[in-house]
Amino acid sequence: MGEFKVHRVRFFDYMPTAIRAMAFNAHTERLALARMDGSVEIFNFTDHYFQEKVIPGKDSRSTESLCWVGGRLFSAGLNGEITEYDLENLRPKYSLEAYGGPIWTIISNTQGTQLAIGCEDGTVKLFEVLEEHIQFERNLDRQKGRIISLSWHPSGTHIAAGMMDMIRVFDVPTGHAVQRLLVDRGFGGSKSQETVVWSVAFLSDHTVVSGDSAGKVQVWDGHTGTLVKTHLVTKWDVLALSVSKDESSVVAGTSEGTVIQFQFIAPTLHQQQDKEWVRTRTFKNHTHDVRALAEIETAIVSGGMDTHLVVRPLLEKFDEKSHASGLRKIHFPHRNLVSCAKKAGLLLFQFPGQLELWRLGDSDGHGKPGDRLPLKRKPEKLLLLKRKGEDHICCSALSSCGGWLAYSTVSCVRIYRLQTDNNNISITKVSKLPKALRSAHQLCFSSDSSKMFAASSQSSVLVIALTQSECKYVHTLKPKSGSRQPIHLMTTSVDGKWLAAANSDCEIRVYNLQKLKLHCIVPVYGSCPSAMGIHPTTNNMTVVHADQQLFEYSIVEKQYTDWSRKLQKQGLHNVWLDRDTPVTHVTFNPKNPNQVVLHDMHMFCIIDQSLPLPDQKTQFYNQMTLRSLSEQERPSHLHAFKICKTFQDLLCVSLLDDQSLVVVERPLLAITSQLPAPVRQKKFAT
Repeated sequence: MGEFKVHRVRFFDYMPTAIRAMAFNAHTERLALARMDGSVEIFNFTDHYFQEKVIPGKDSRSTESLCWVGGRLFSAGLNGEITEYDLENLRPKYSLEAYGGPIWTIISNTQGTQLAIGCEDGTVKLFEVLEEHIQFERNLDRQKGRIISLSWHPSGTHIAAGMMDMIRVFDVPTGHAVQRLLVDRGFGGSKSQETVVWSVAFLSDHTVVSGDSAGKVQVWDGHTGTLVKTHLVTKWDVLALSVSKDESSVVAGTSEGTVIQFQFIAPTLHQQQDKEWVRTRTFKNHTHDVRALAEIETAIVSGGMDTHLVVRPLLEKFDEKSHASGLRKIHFPHRNLVSCAKKAGLLLFQFPGQLELWRLGDSDGHGKPGDRLPLKRKPEKLLLLKRKGEDHICCSALSSCGGWLAYSTVSCVRIYRLQTDNNNISITKVSKLPKALRSAHQLCFSSDSSKMFAASSQSSVLVIALTQSECKYVHTLKPKSGSRQPIHLMTTSVDGKWLAAANSDCEIRVYNLQKLKLHCIVPVYGSCPSAMGIHPTTNNMTVVHADQQLFEYSIVEKQYTDWSRKLQKQGLHNVWLDRDTPVTHVTFNPKNPNQVVLHDMHMFCIIDQSLPLPDQKTQFYNQMTLRSLSEQERPSHLHAFKICKTFQDLLCVSLLDDQSLVVVERPLLAITSQLPAPVRQKKFAT
């Protein structure tokens, strides 16, 4: 593998915010997820749960509920506004004031023609979905007390509304309330407290299922308004419900962090005709409140206060145990939040509201592998740069010389000139920016820091020339045809000749920066690129996809390299393919042209192209075995993939020009320790 001096960085205090809402689009198999900071994330469930888009948050935006209408995404929140998102430009398309106070929930009918929202002032408001926007239609009968949850009957004729101590069923054509279902209060001391109906589900046979703050999941007959069955599942709140597509299963999320499944089955083998809702399974994959749930065809998806997304496959949906049937937890974003200045030894950390610039520590000590070296200079925070305005930072970049810093929000781009002199740092904002540079999905600098590249709308890239005092617009690299989806990856070659850009439609375009025109389009592969890099000497581009497939493409020859063809012919090792987090960074060892360095959340890997590829019979994790062998025996056991799991919960692994390795870790325990205390749960024998 080689020997590296490692900067083990644990001072990036990355802290994701809680998951507040989610909505699954069964047609496109995309999951939209909203967090407490107002950001929205889109996951592609057909492509190994890859996080293909992130819409940054805003200070004044509060998202309580999400809703898909066809391929359009809407949200509503306590700021009283309905927002539709522009999924091509990763920003809100427009926001509409509903004039009903804070909005607790938003839903659509199955036909996709109307939206309904539940408001603080007791109204259920209907909006008509038009081609470019939505339009207020009318109010249903106003109630006393806020509307907390809504569910539309599949026929579109009735709506169930969860409130305080009751559920109302509305007839949509007339707008009148036709049923009132009174919900029991809790037991003991909680009888004096109002019961909040946090979630309702309206099934085709007019069954209404509710989850409330008294810990009950209740089943009602929507025709007669009578209670059919009560399941007391927790002493705390039932916060979320989700129904399977065939309505044979309902899952409930609680404040204890449990997800409980109910199935519509016969209670005993002898009573096959008499089906009822029976509690069948309990899953405990969260430590805190489960605020959002989605039961999809093969899995239960959940999220909440503990910030991570859990995909729990339903094993009865799989014929045999496989990689697809394994539990999956998504902790970190599938994109880079760390920029590394390889020549200057600086790190830039991106937070929603600020950027931090750090200088790495230094040591002149020597030791054997595994030793901790004494520091002659500690890591130092050089700069804390707070963003202007309410919009959160969506991307940032640091030049390799450490002389330029840039960041973008959905409304503006800011560029700064940095000058470091021993312990002093000066920062100068570039005041005059080109008018074309309004916002960017991705930013990167050329290797010599003479140019900056900004990914703009419709998969275009702006080229900006940088001088000591100003930045000047040079050219816009525009695709002549193809996708309008946003660019999520960009990388440049060390010689400054090539720029590669990948978008969420799996297209990778390579531009010639000397001629300022398209050079080639890499053959489209069906999985989204998760990381890519251009080799400093050969100009071969290494691309890793969300499904863990790996390709090497010769930019000069416009074709895959012999090594890549050999790898695809033989196939990647199953242990490599079965990993559940995507590779998020690719870099190269300048001292050894055969070595490619890449990492995911759980490991970093050095691929040595001079060594033989492992076949399925080869021991993949062979580092311990190699250490136990003699020098003579070792060559016969070597293979190209060298895995290191010494470092965990990785956000960045990069090689500096001085041949030292930077490893940025964010231990999950550090994130958990900053969460609020979970509800008290009695443990056995205490």
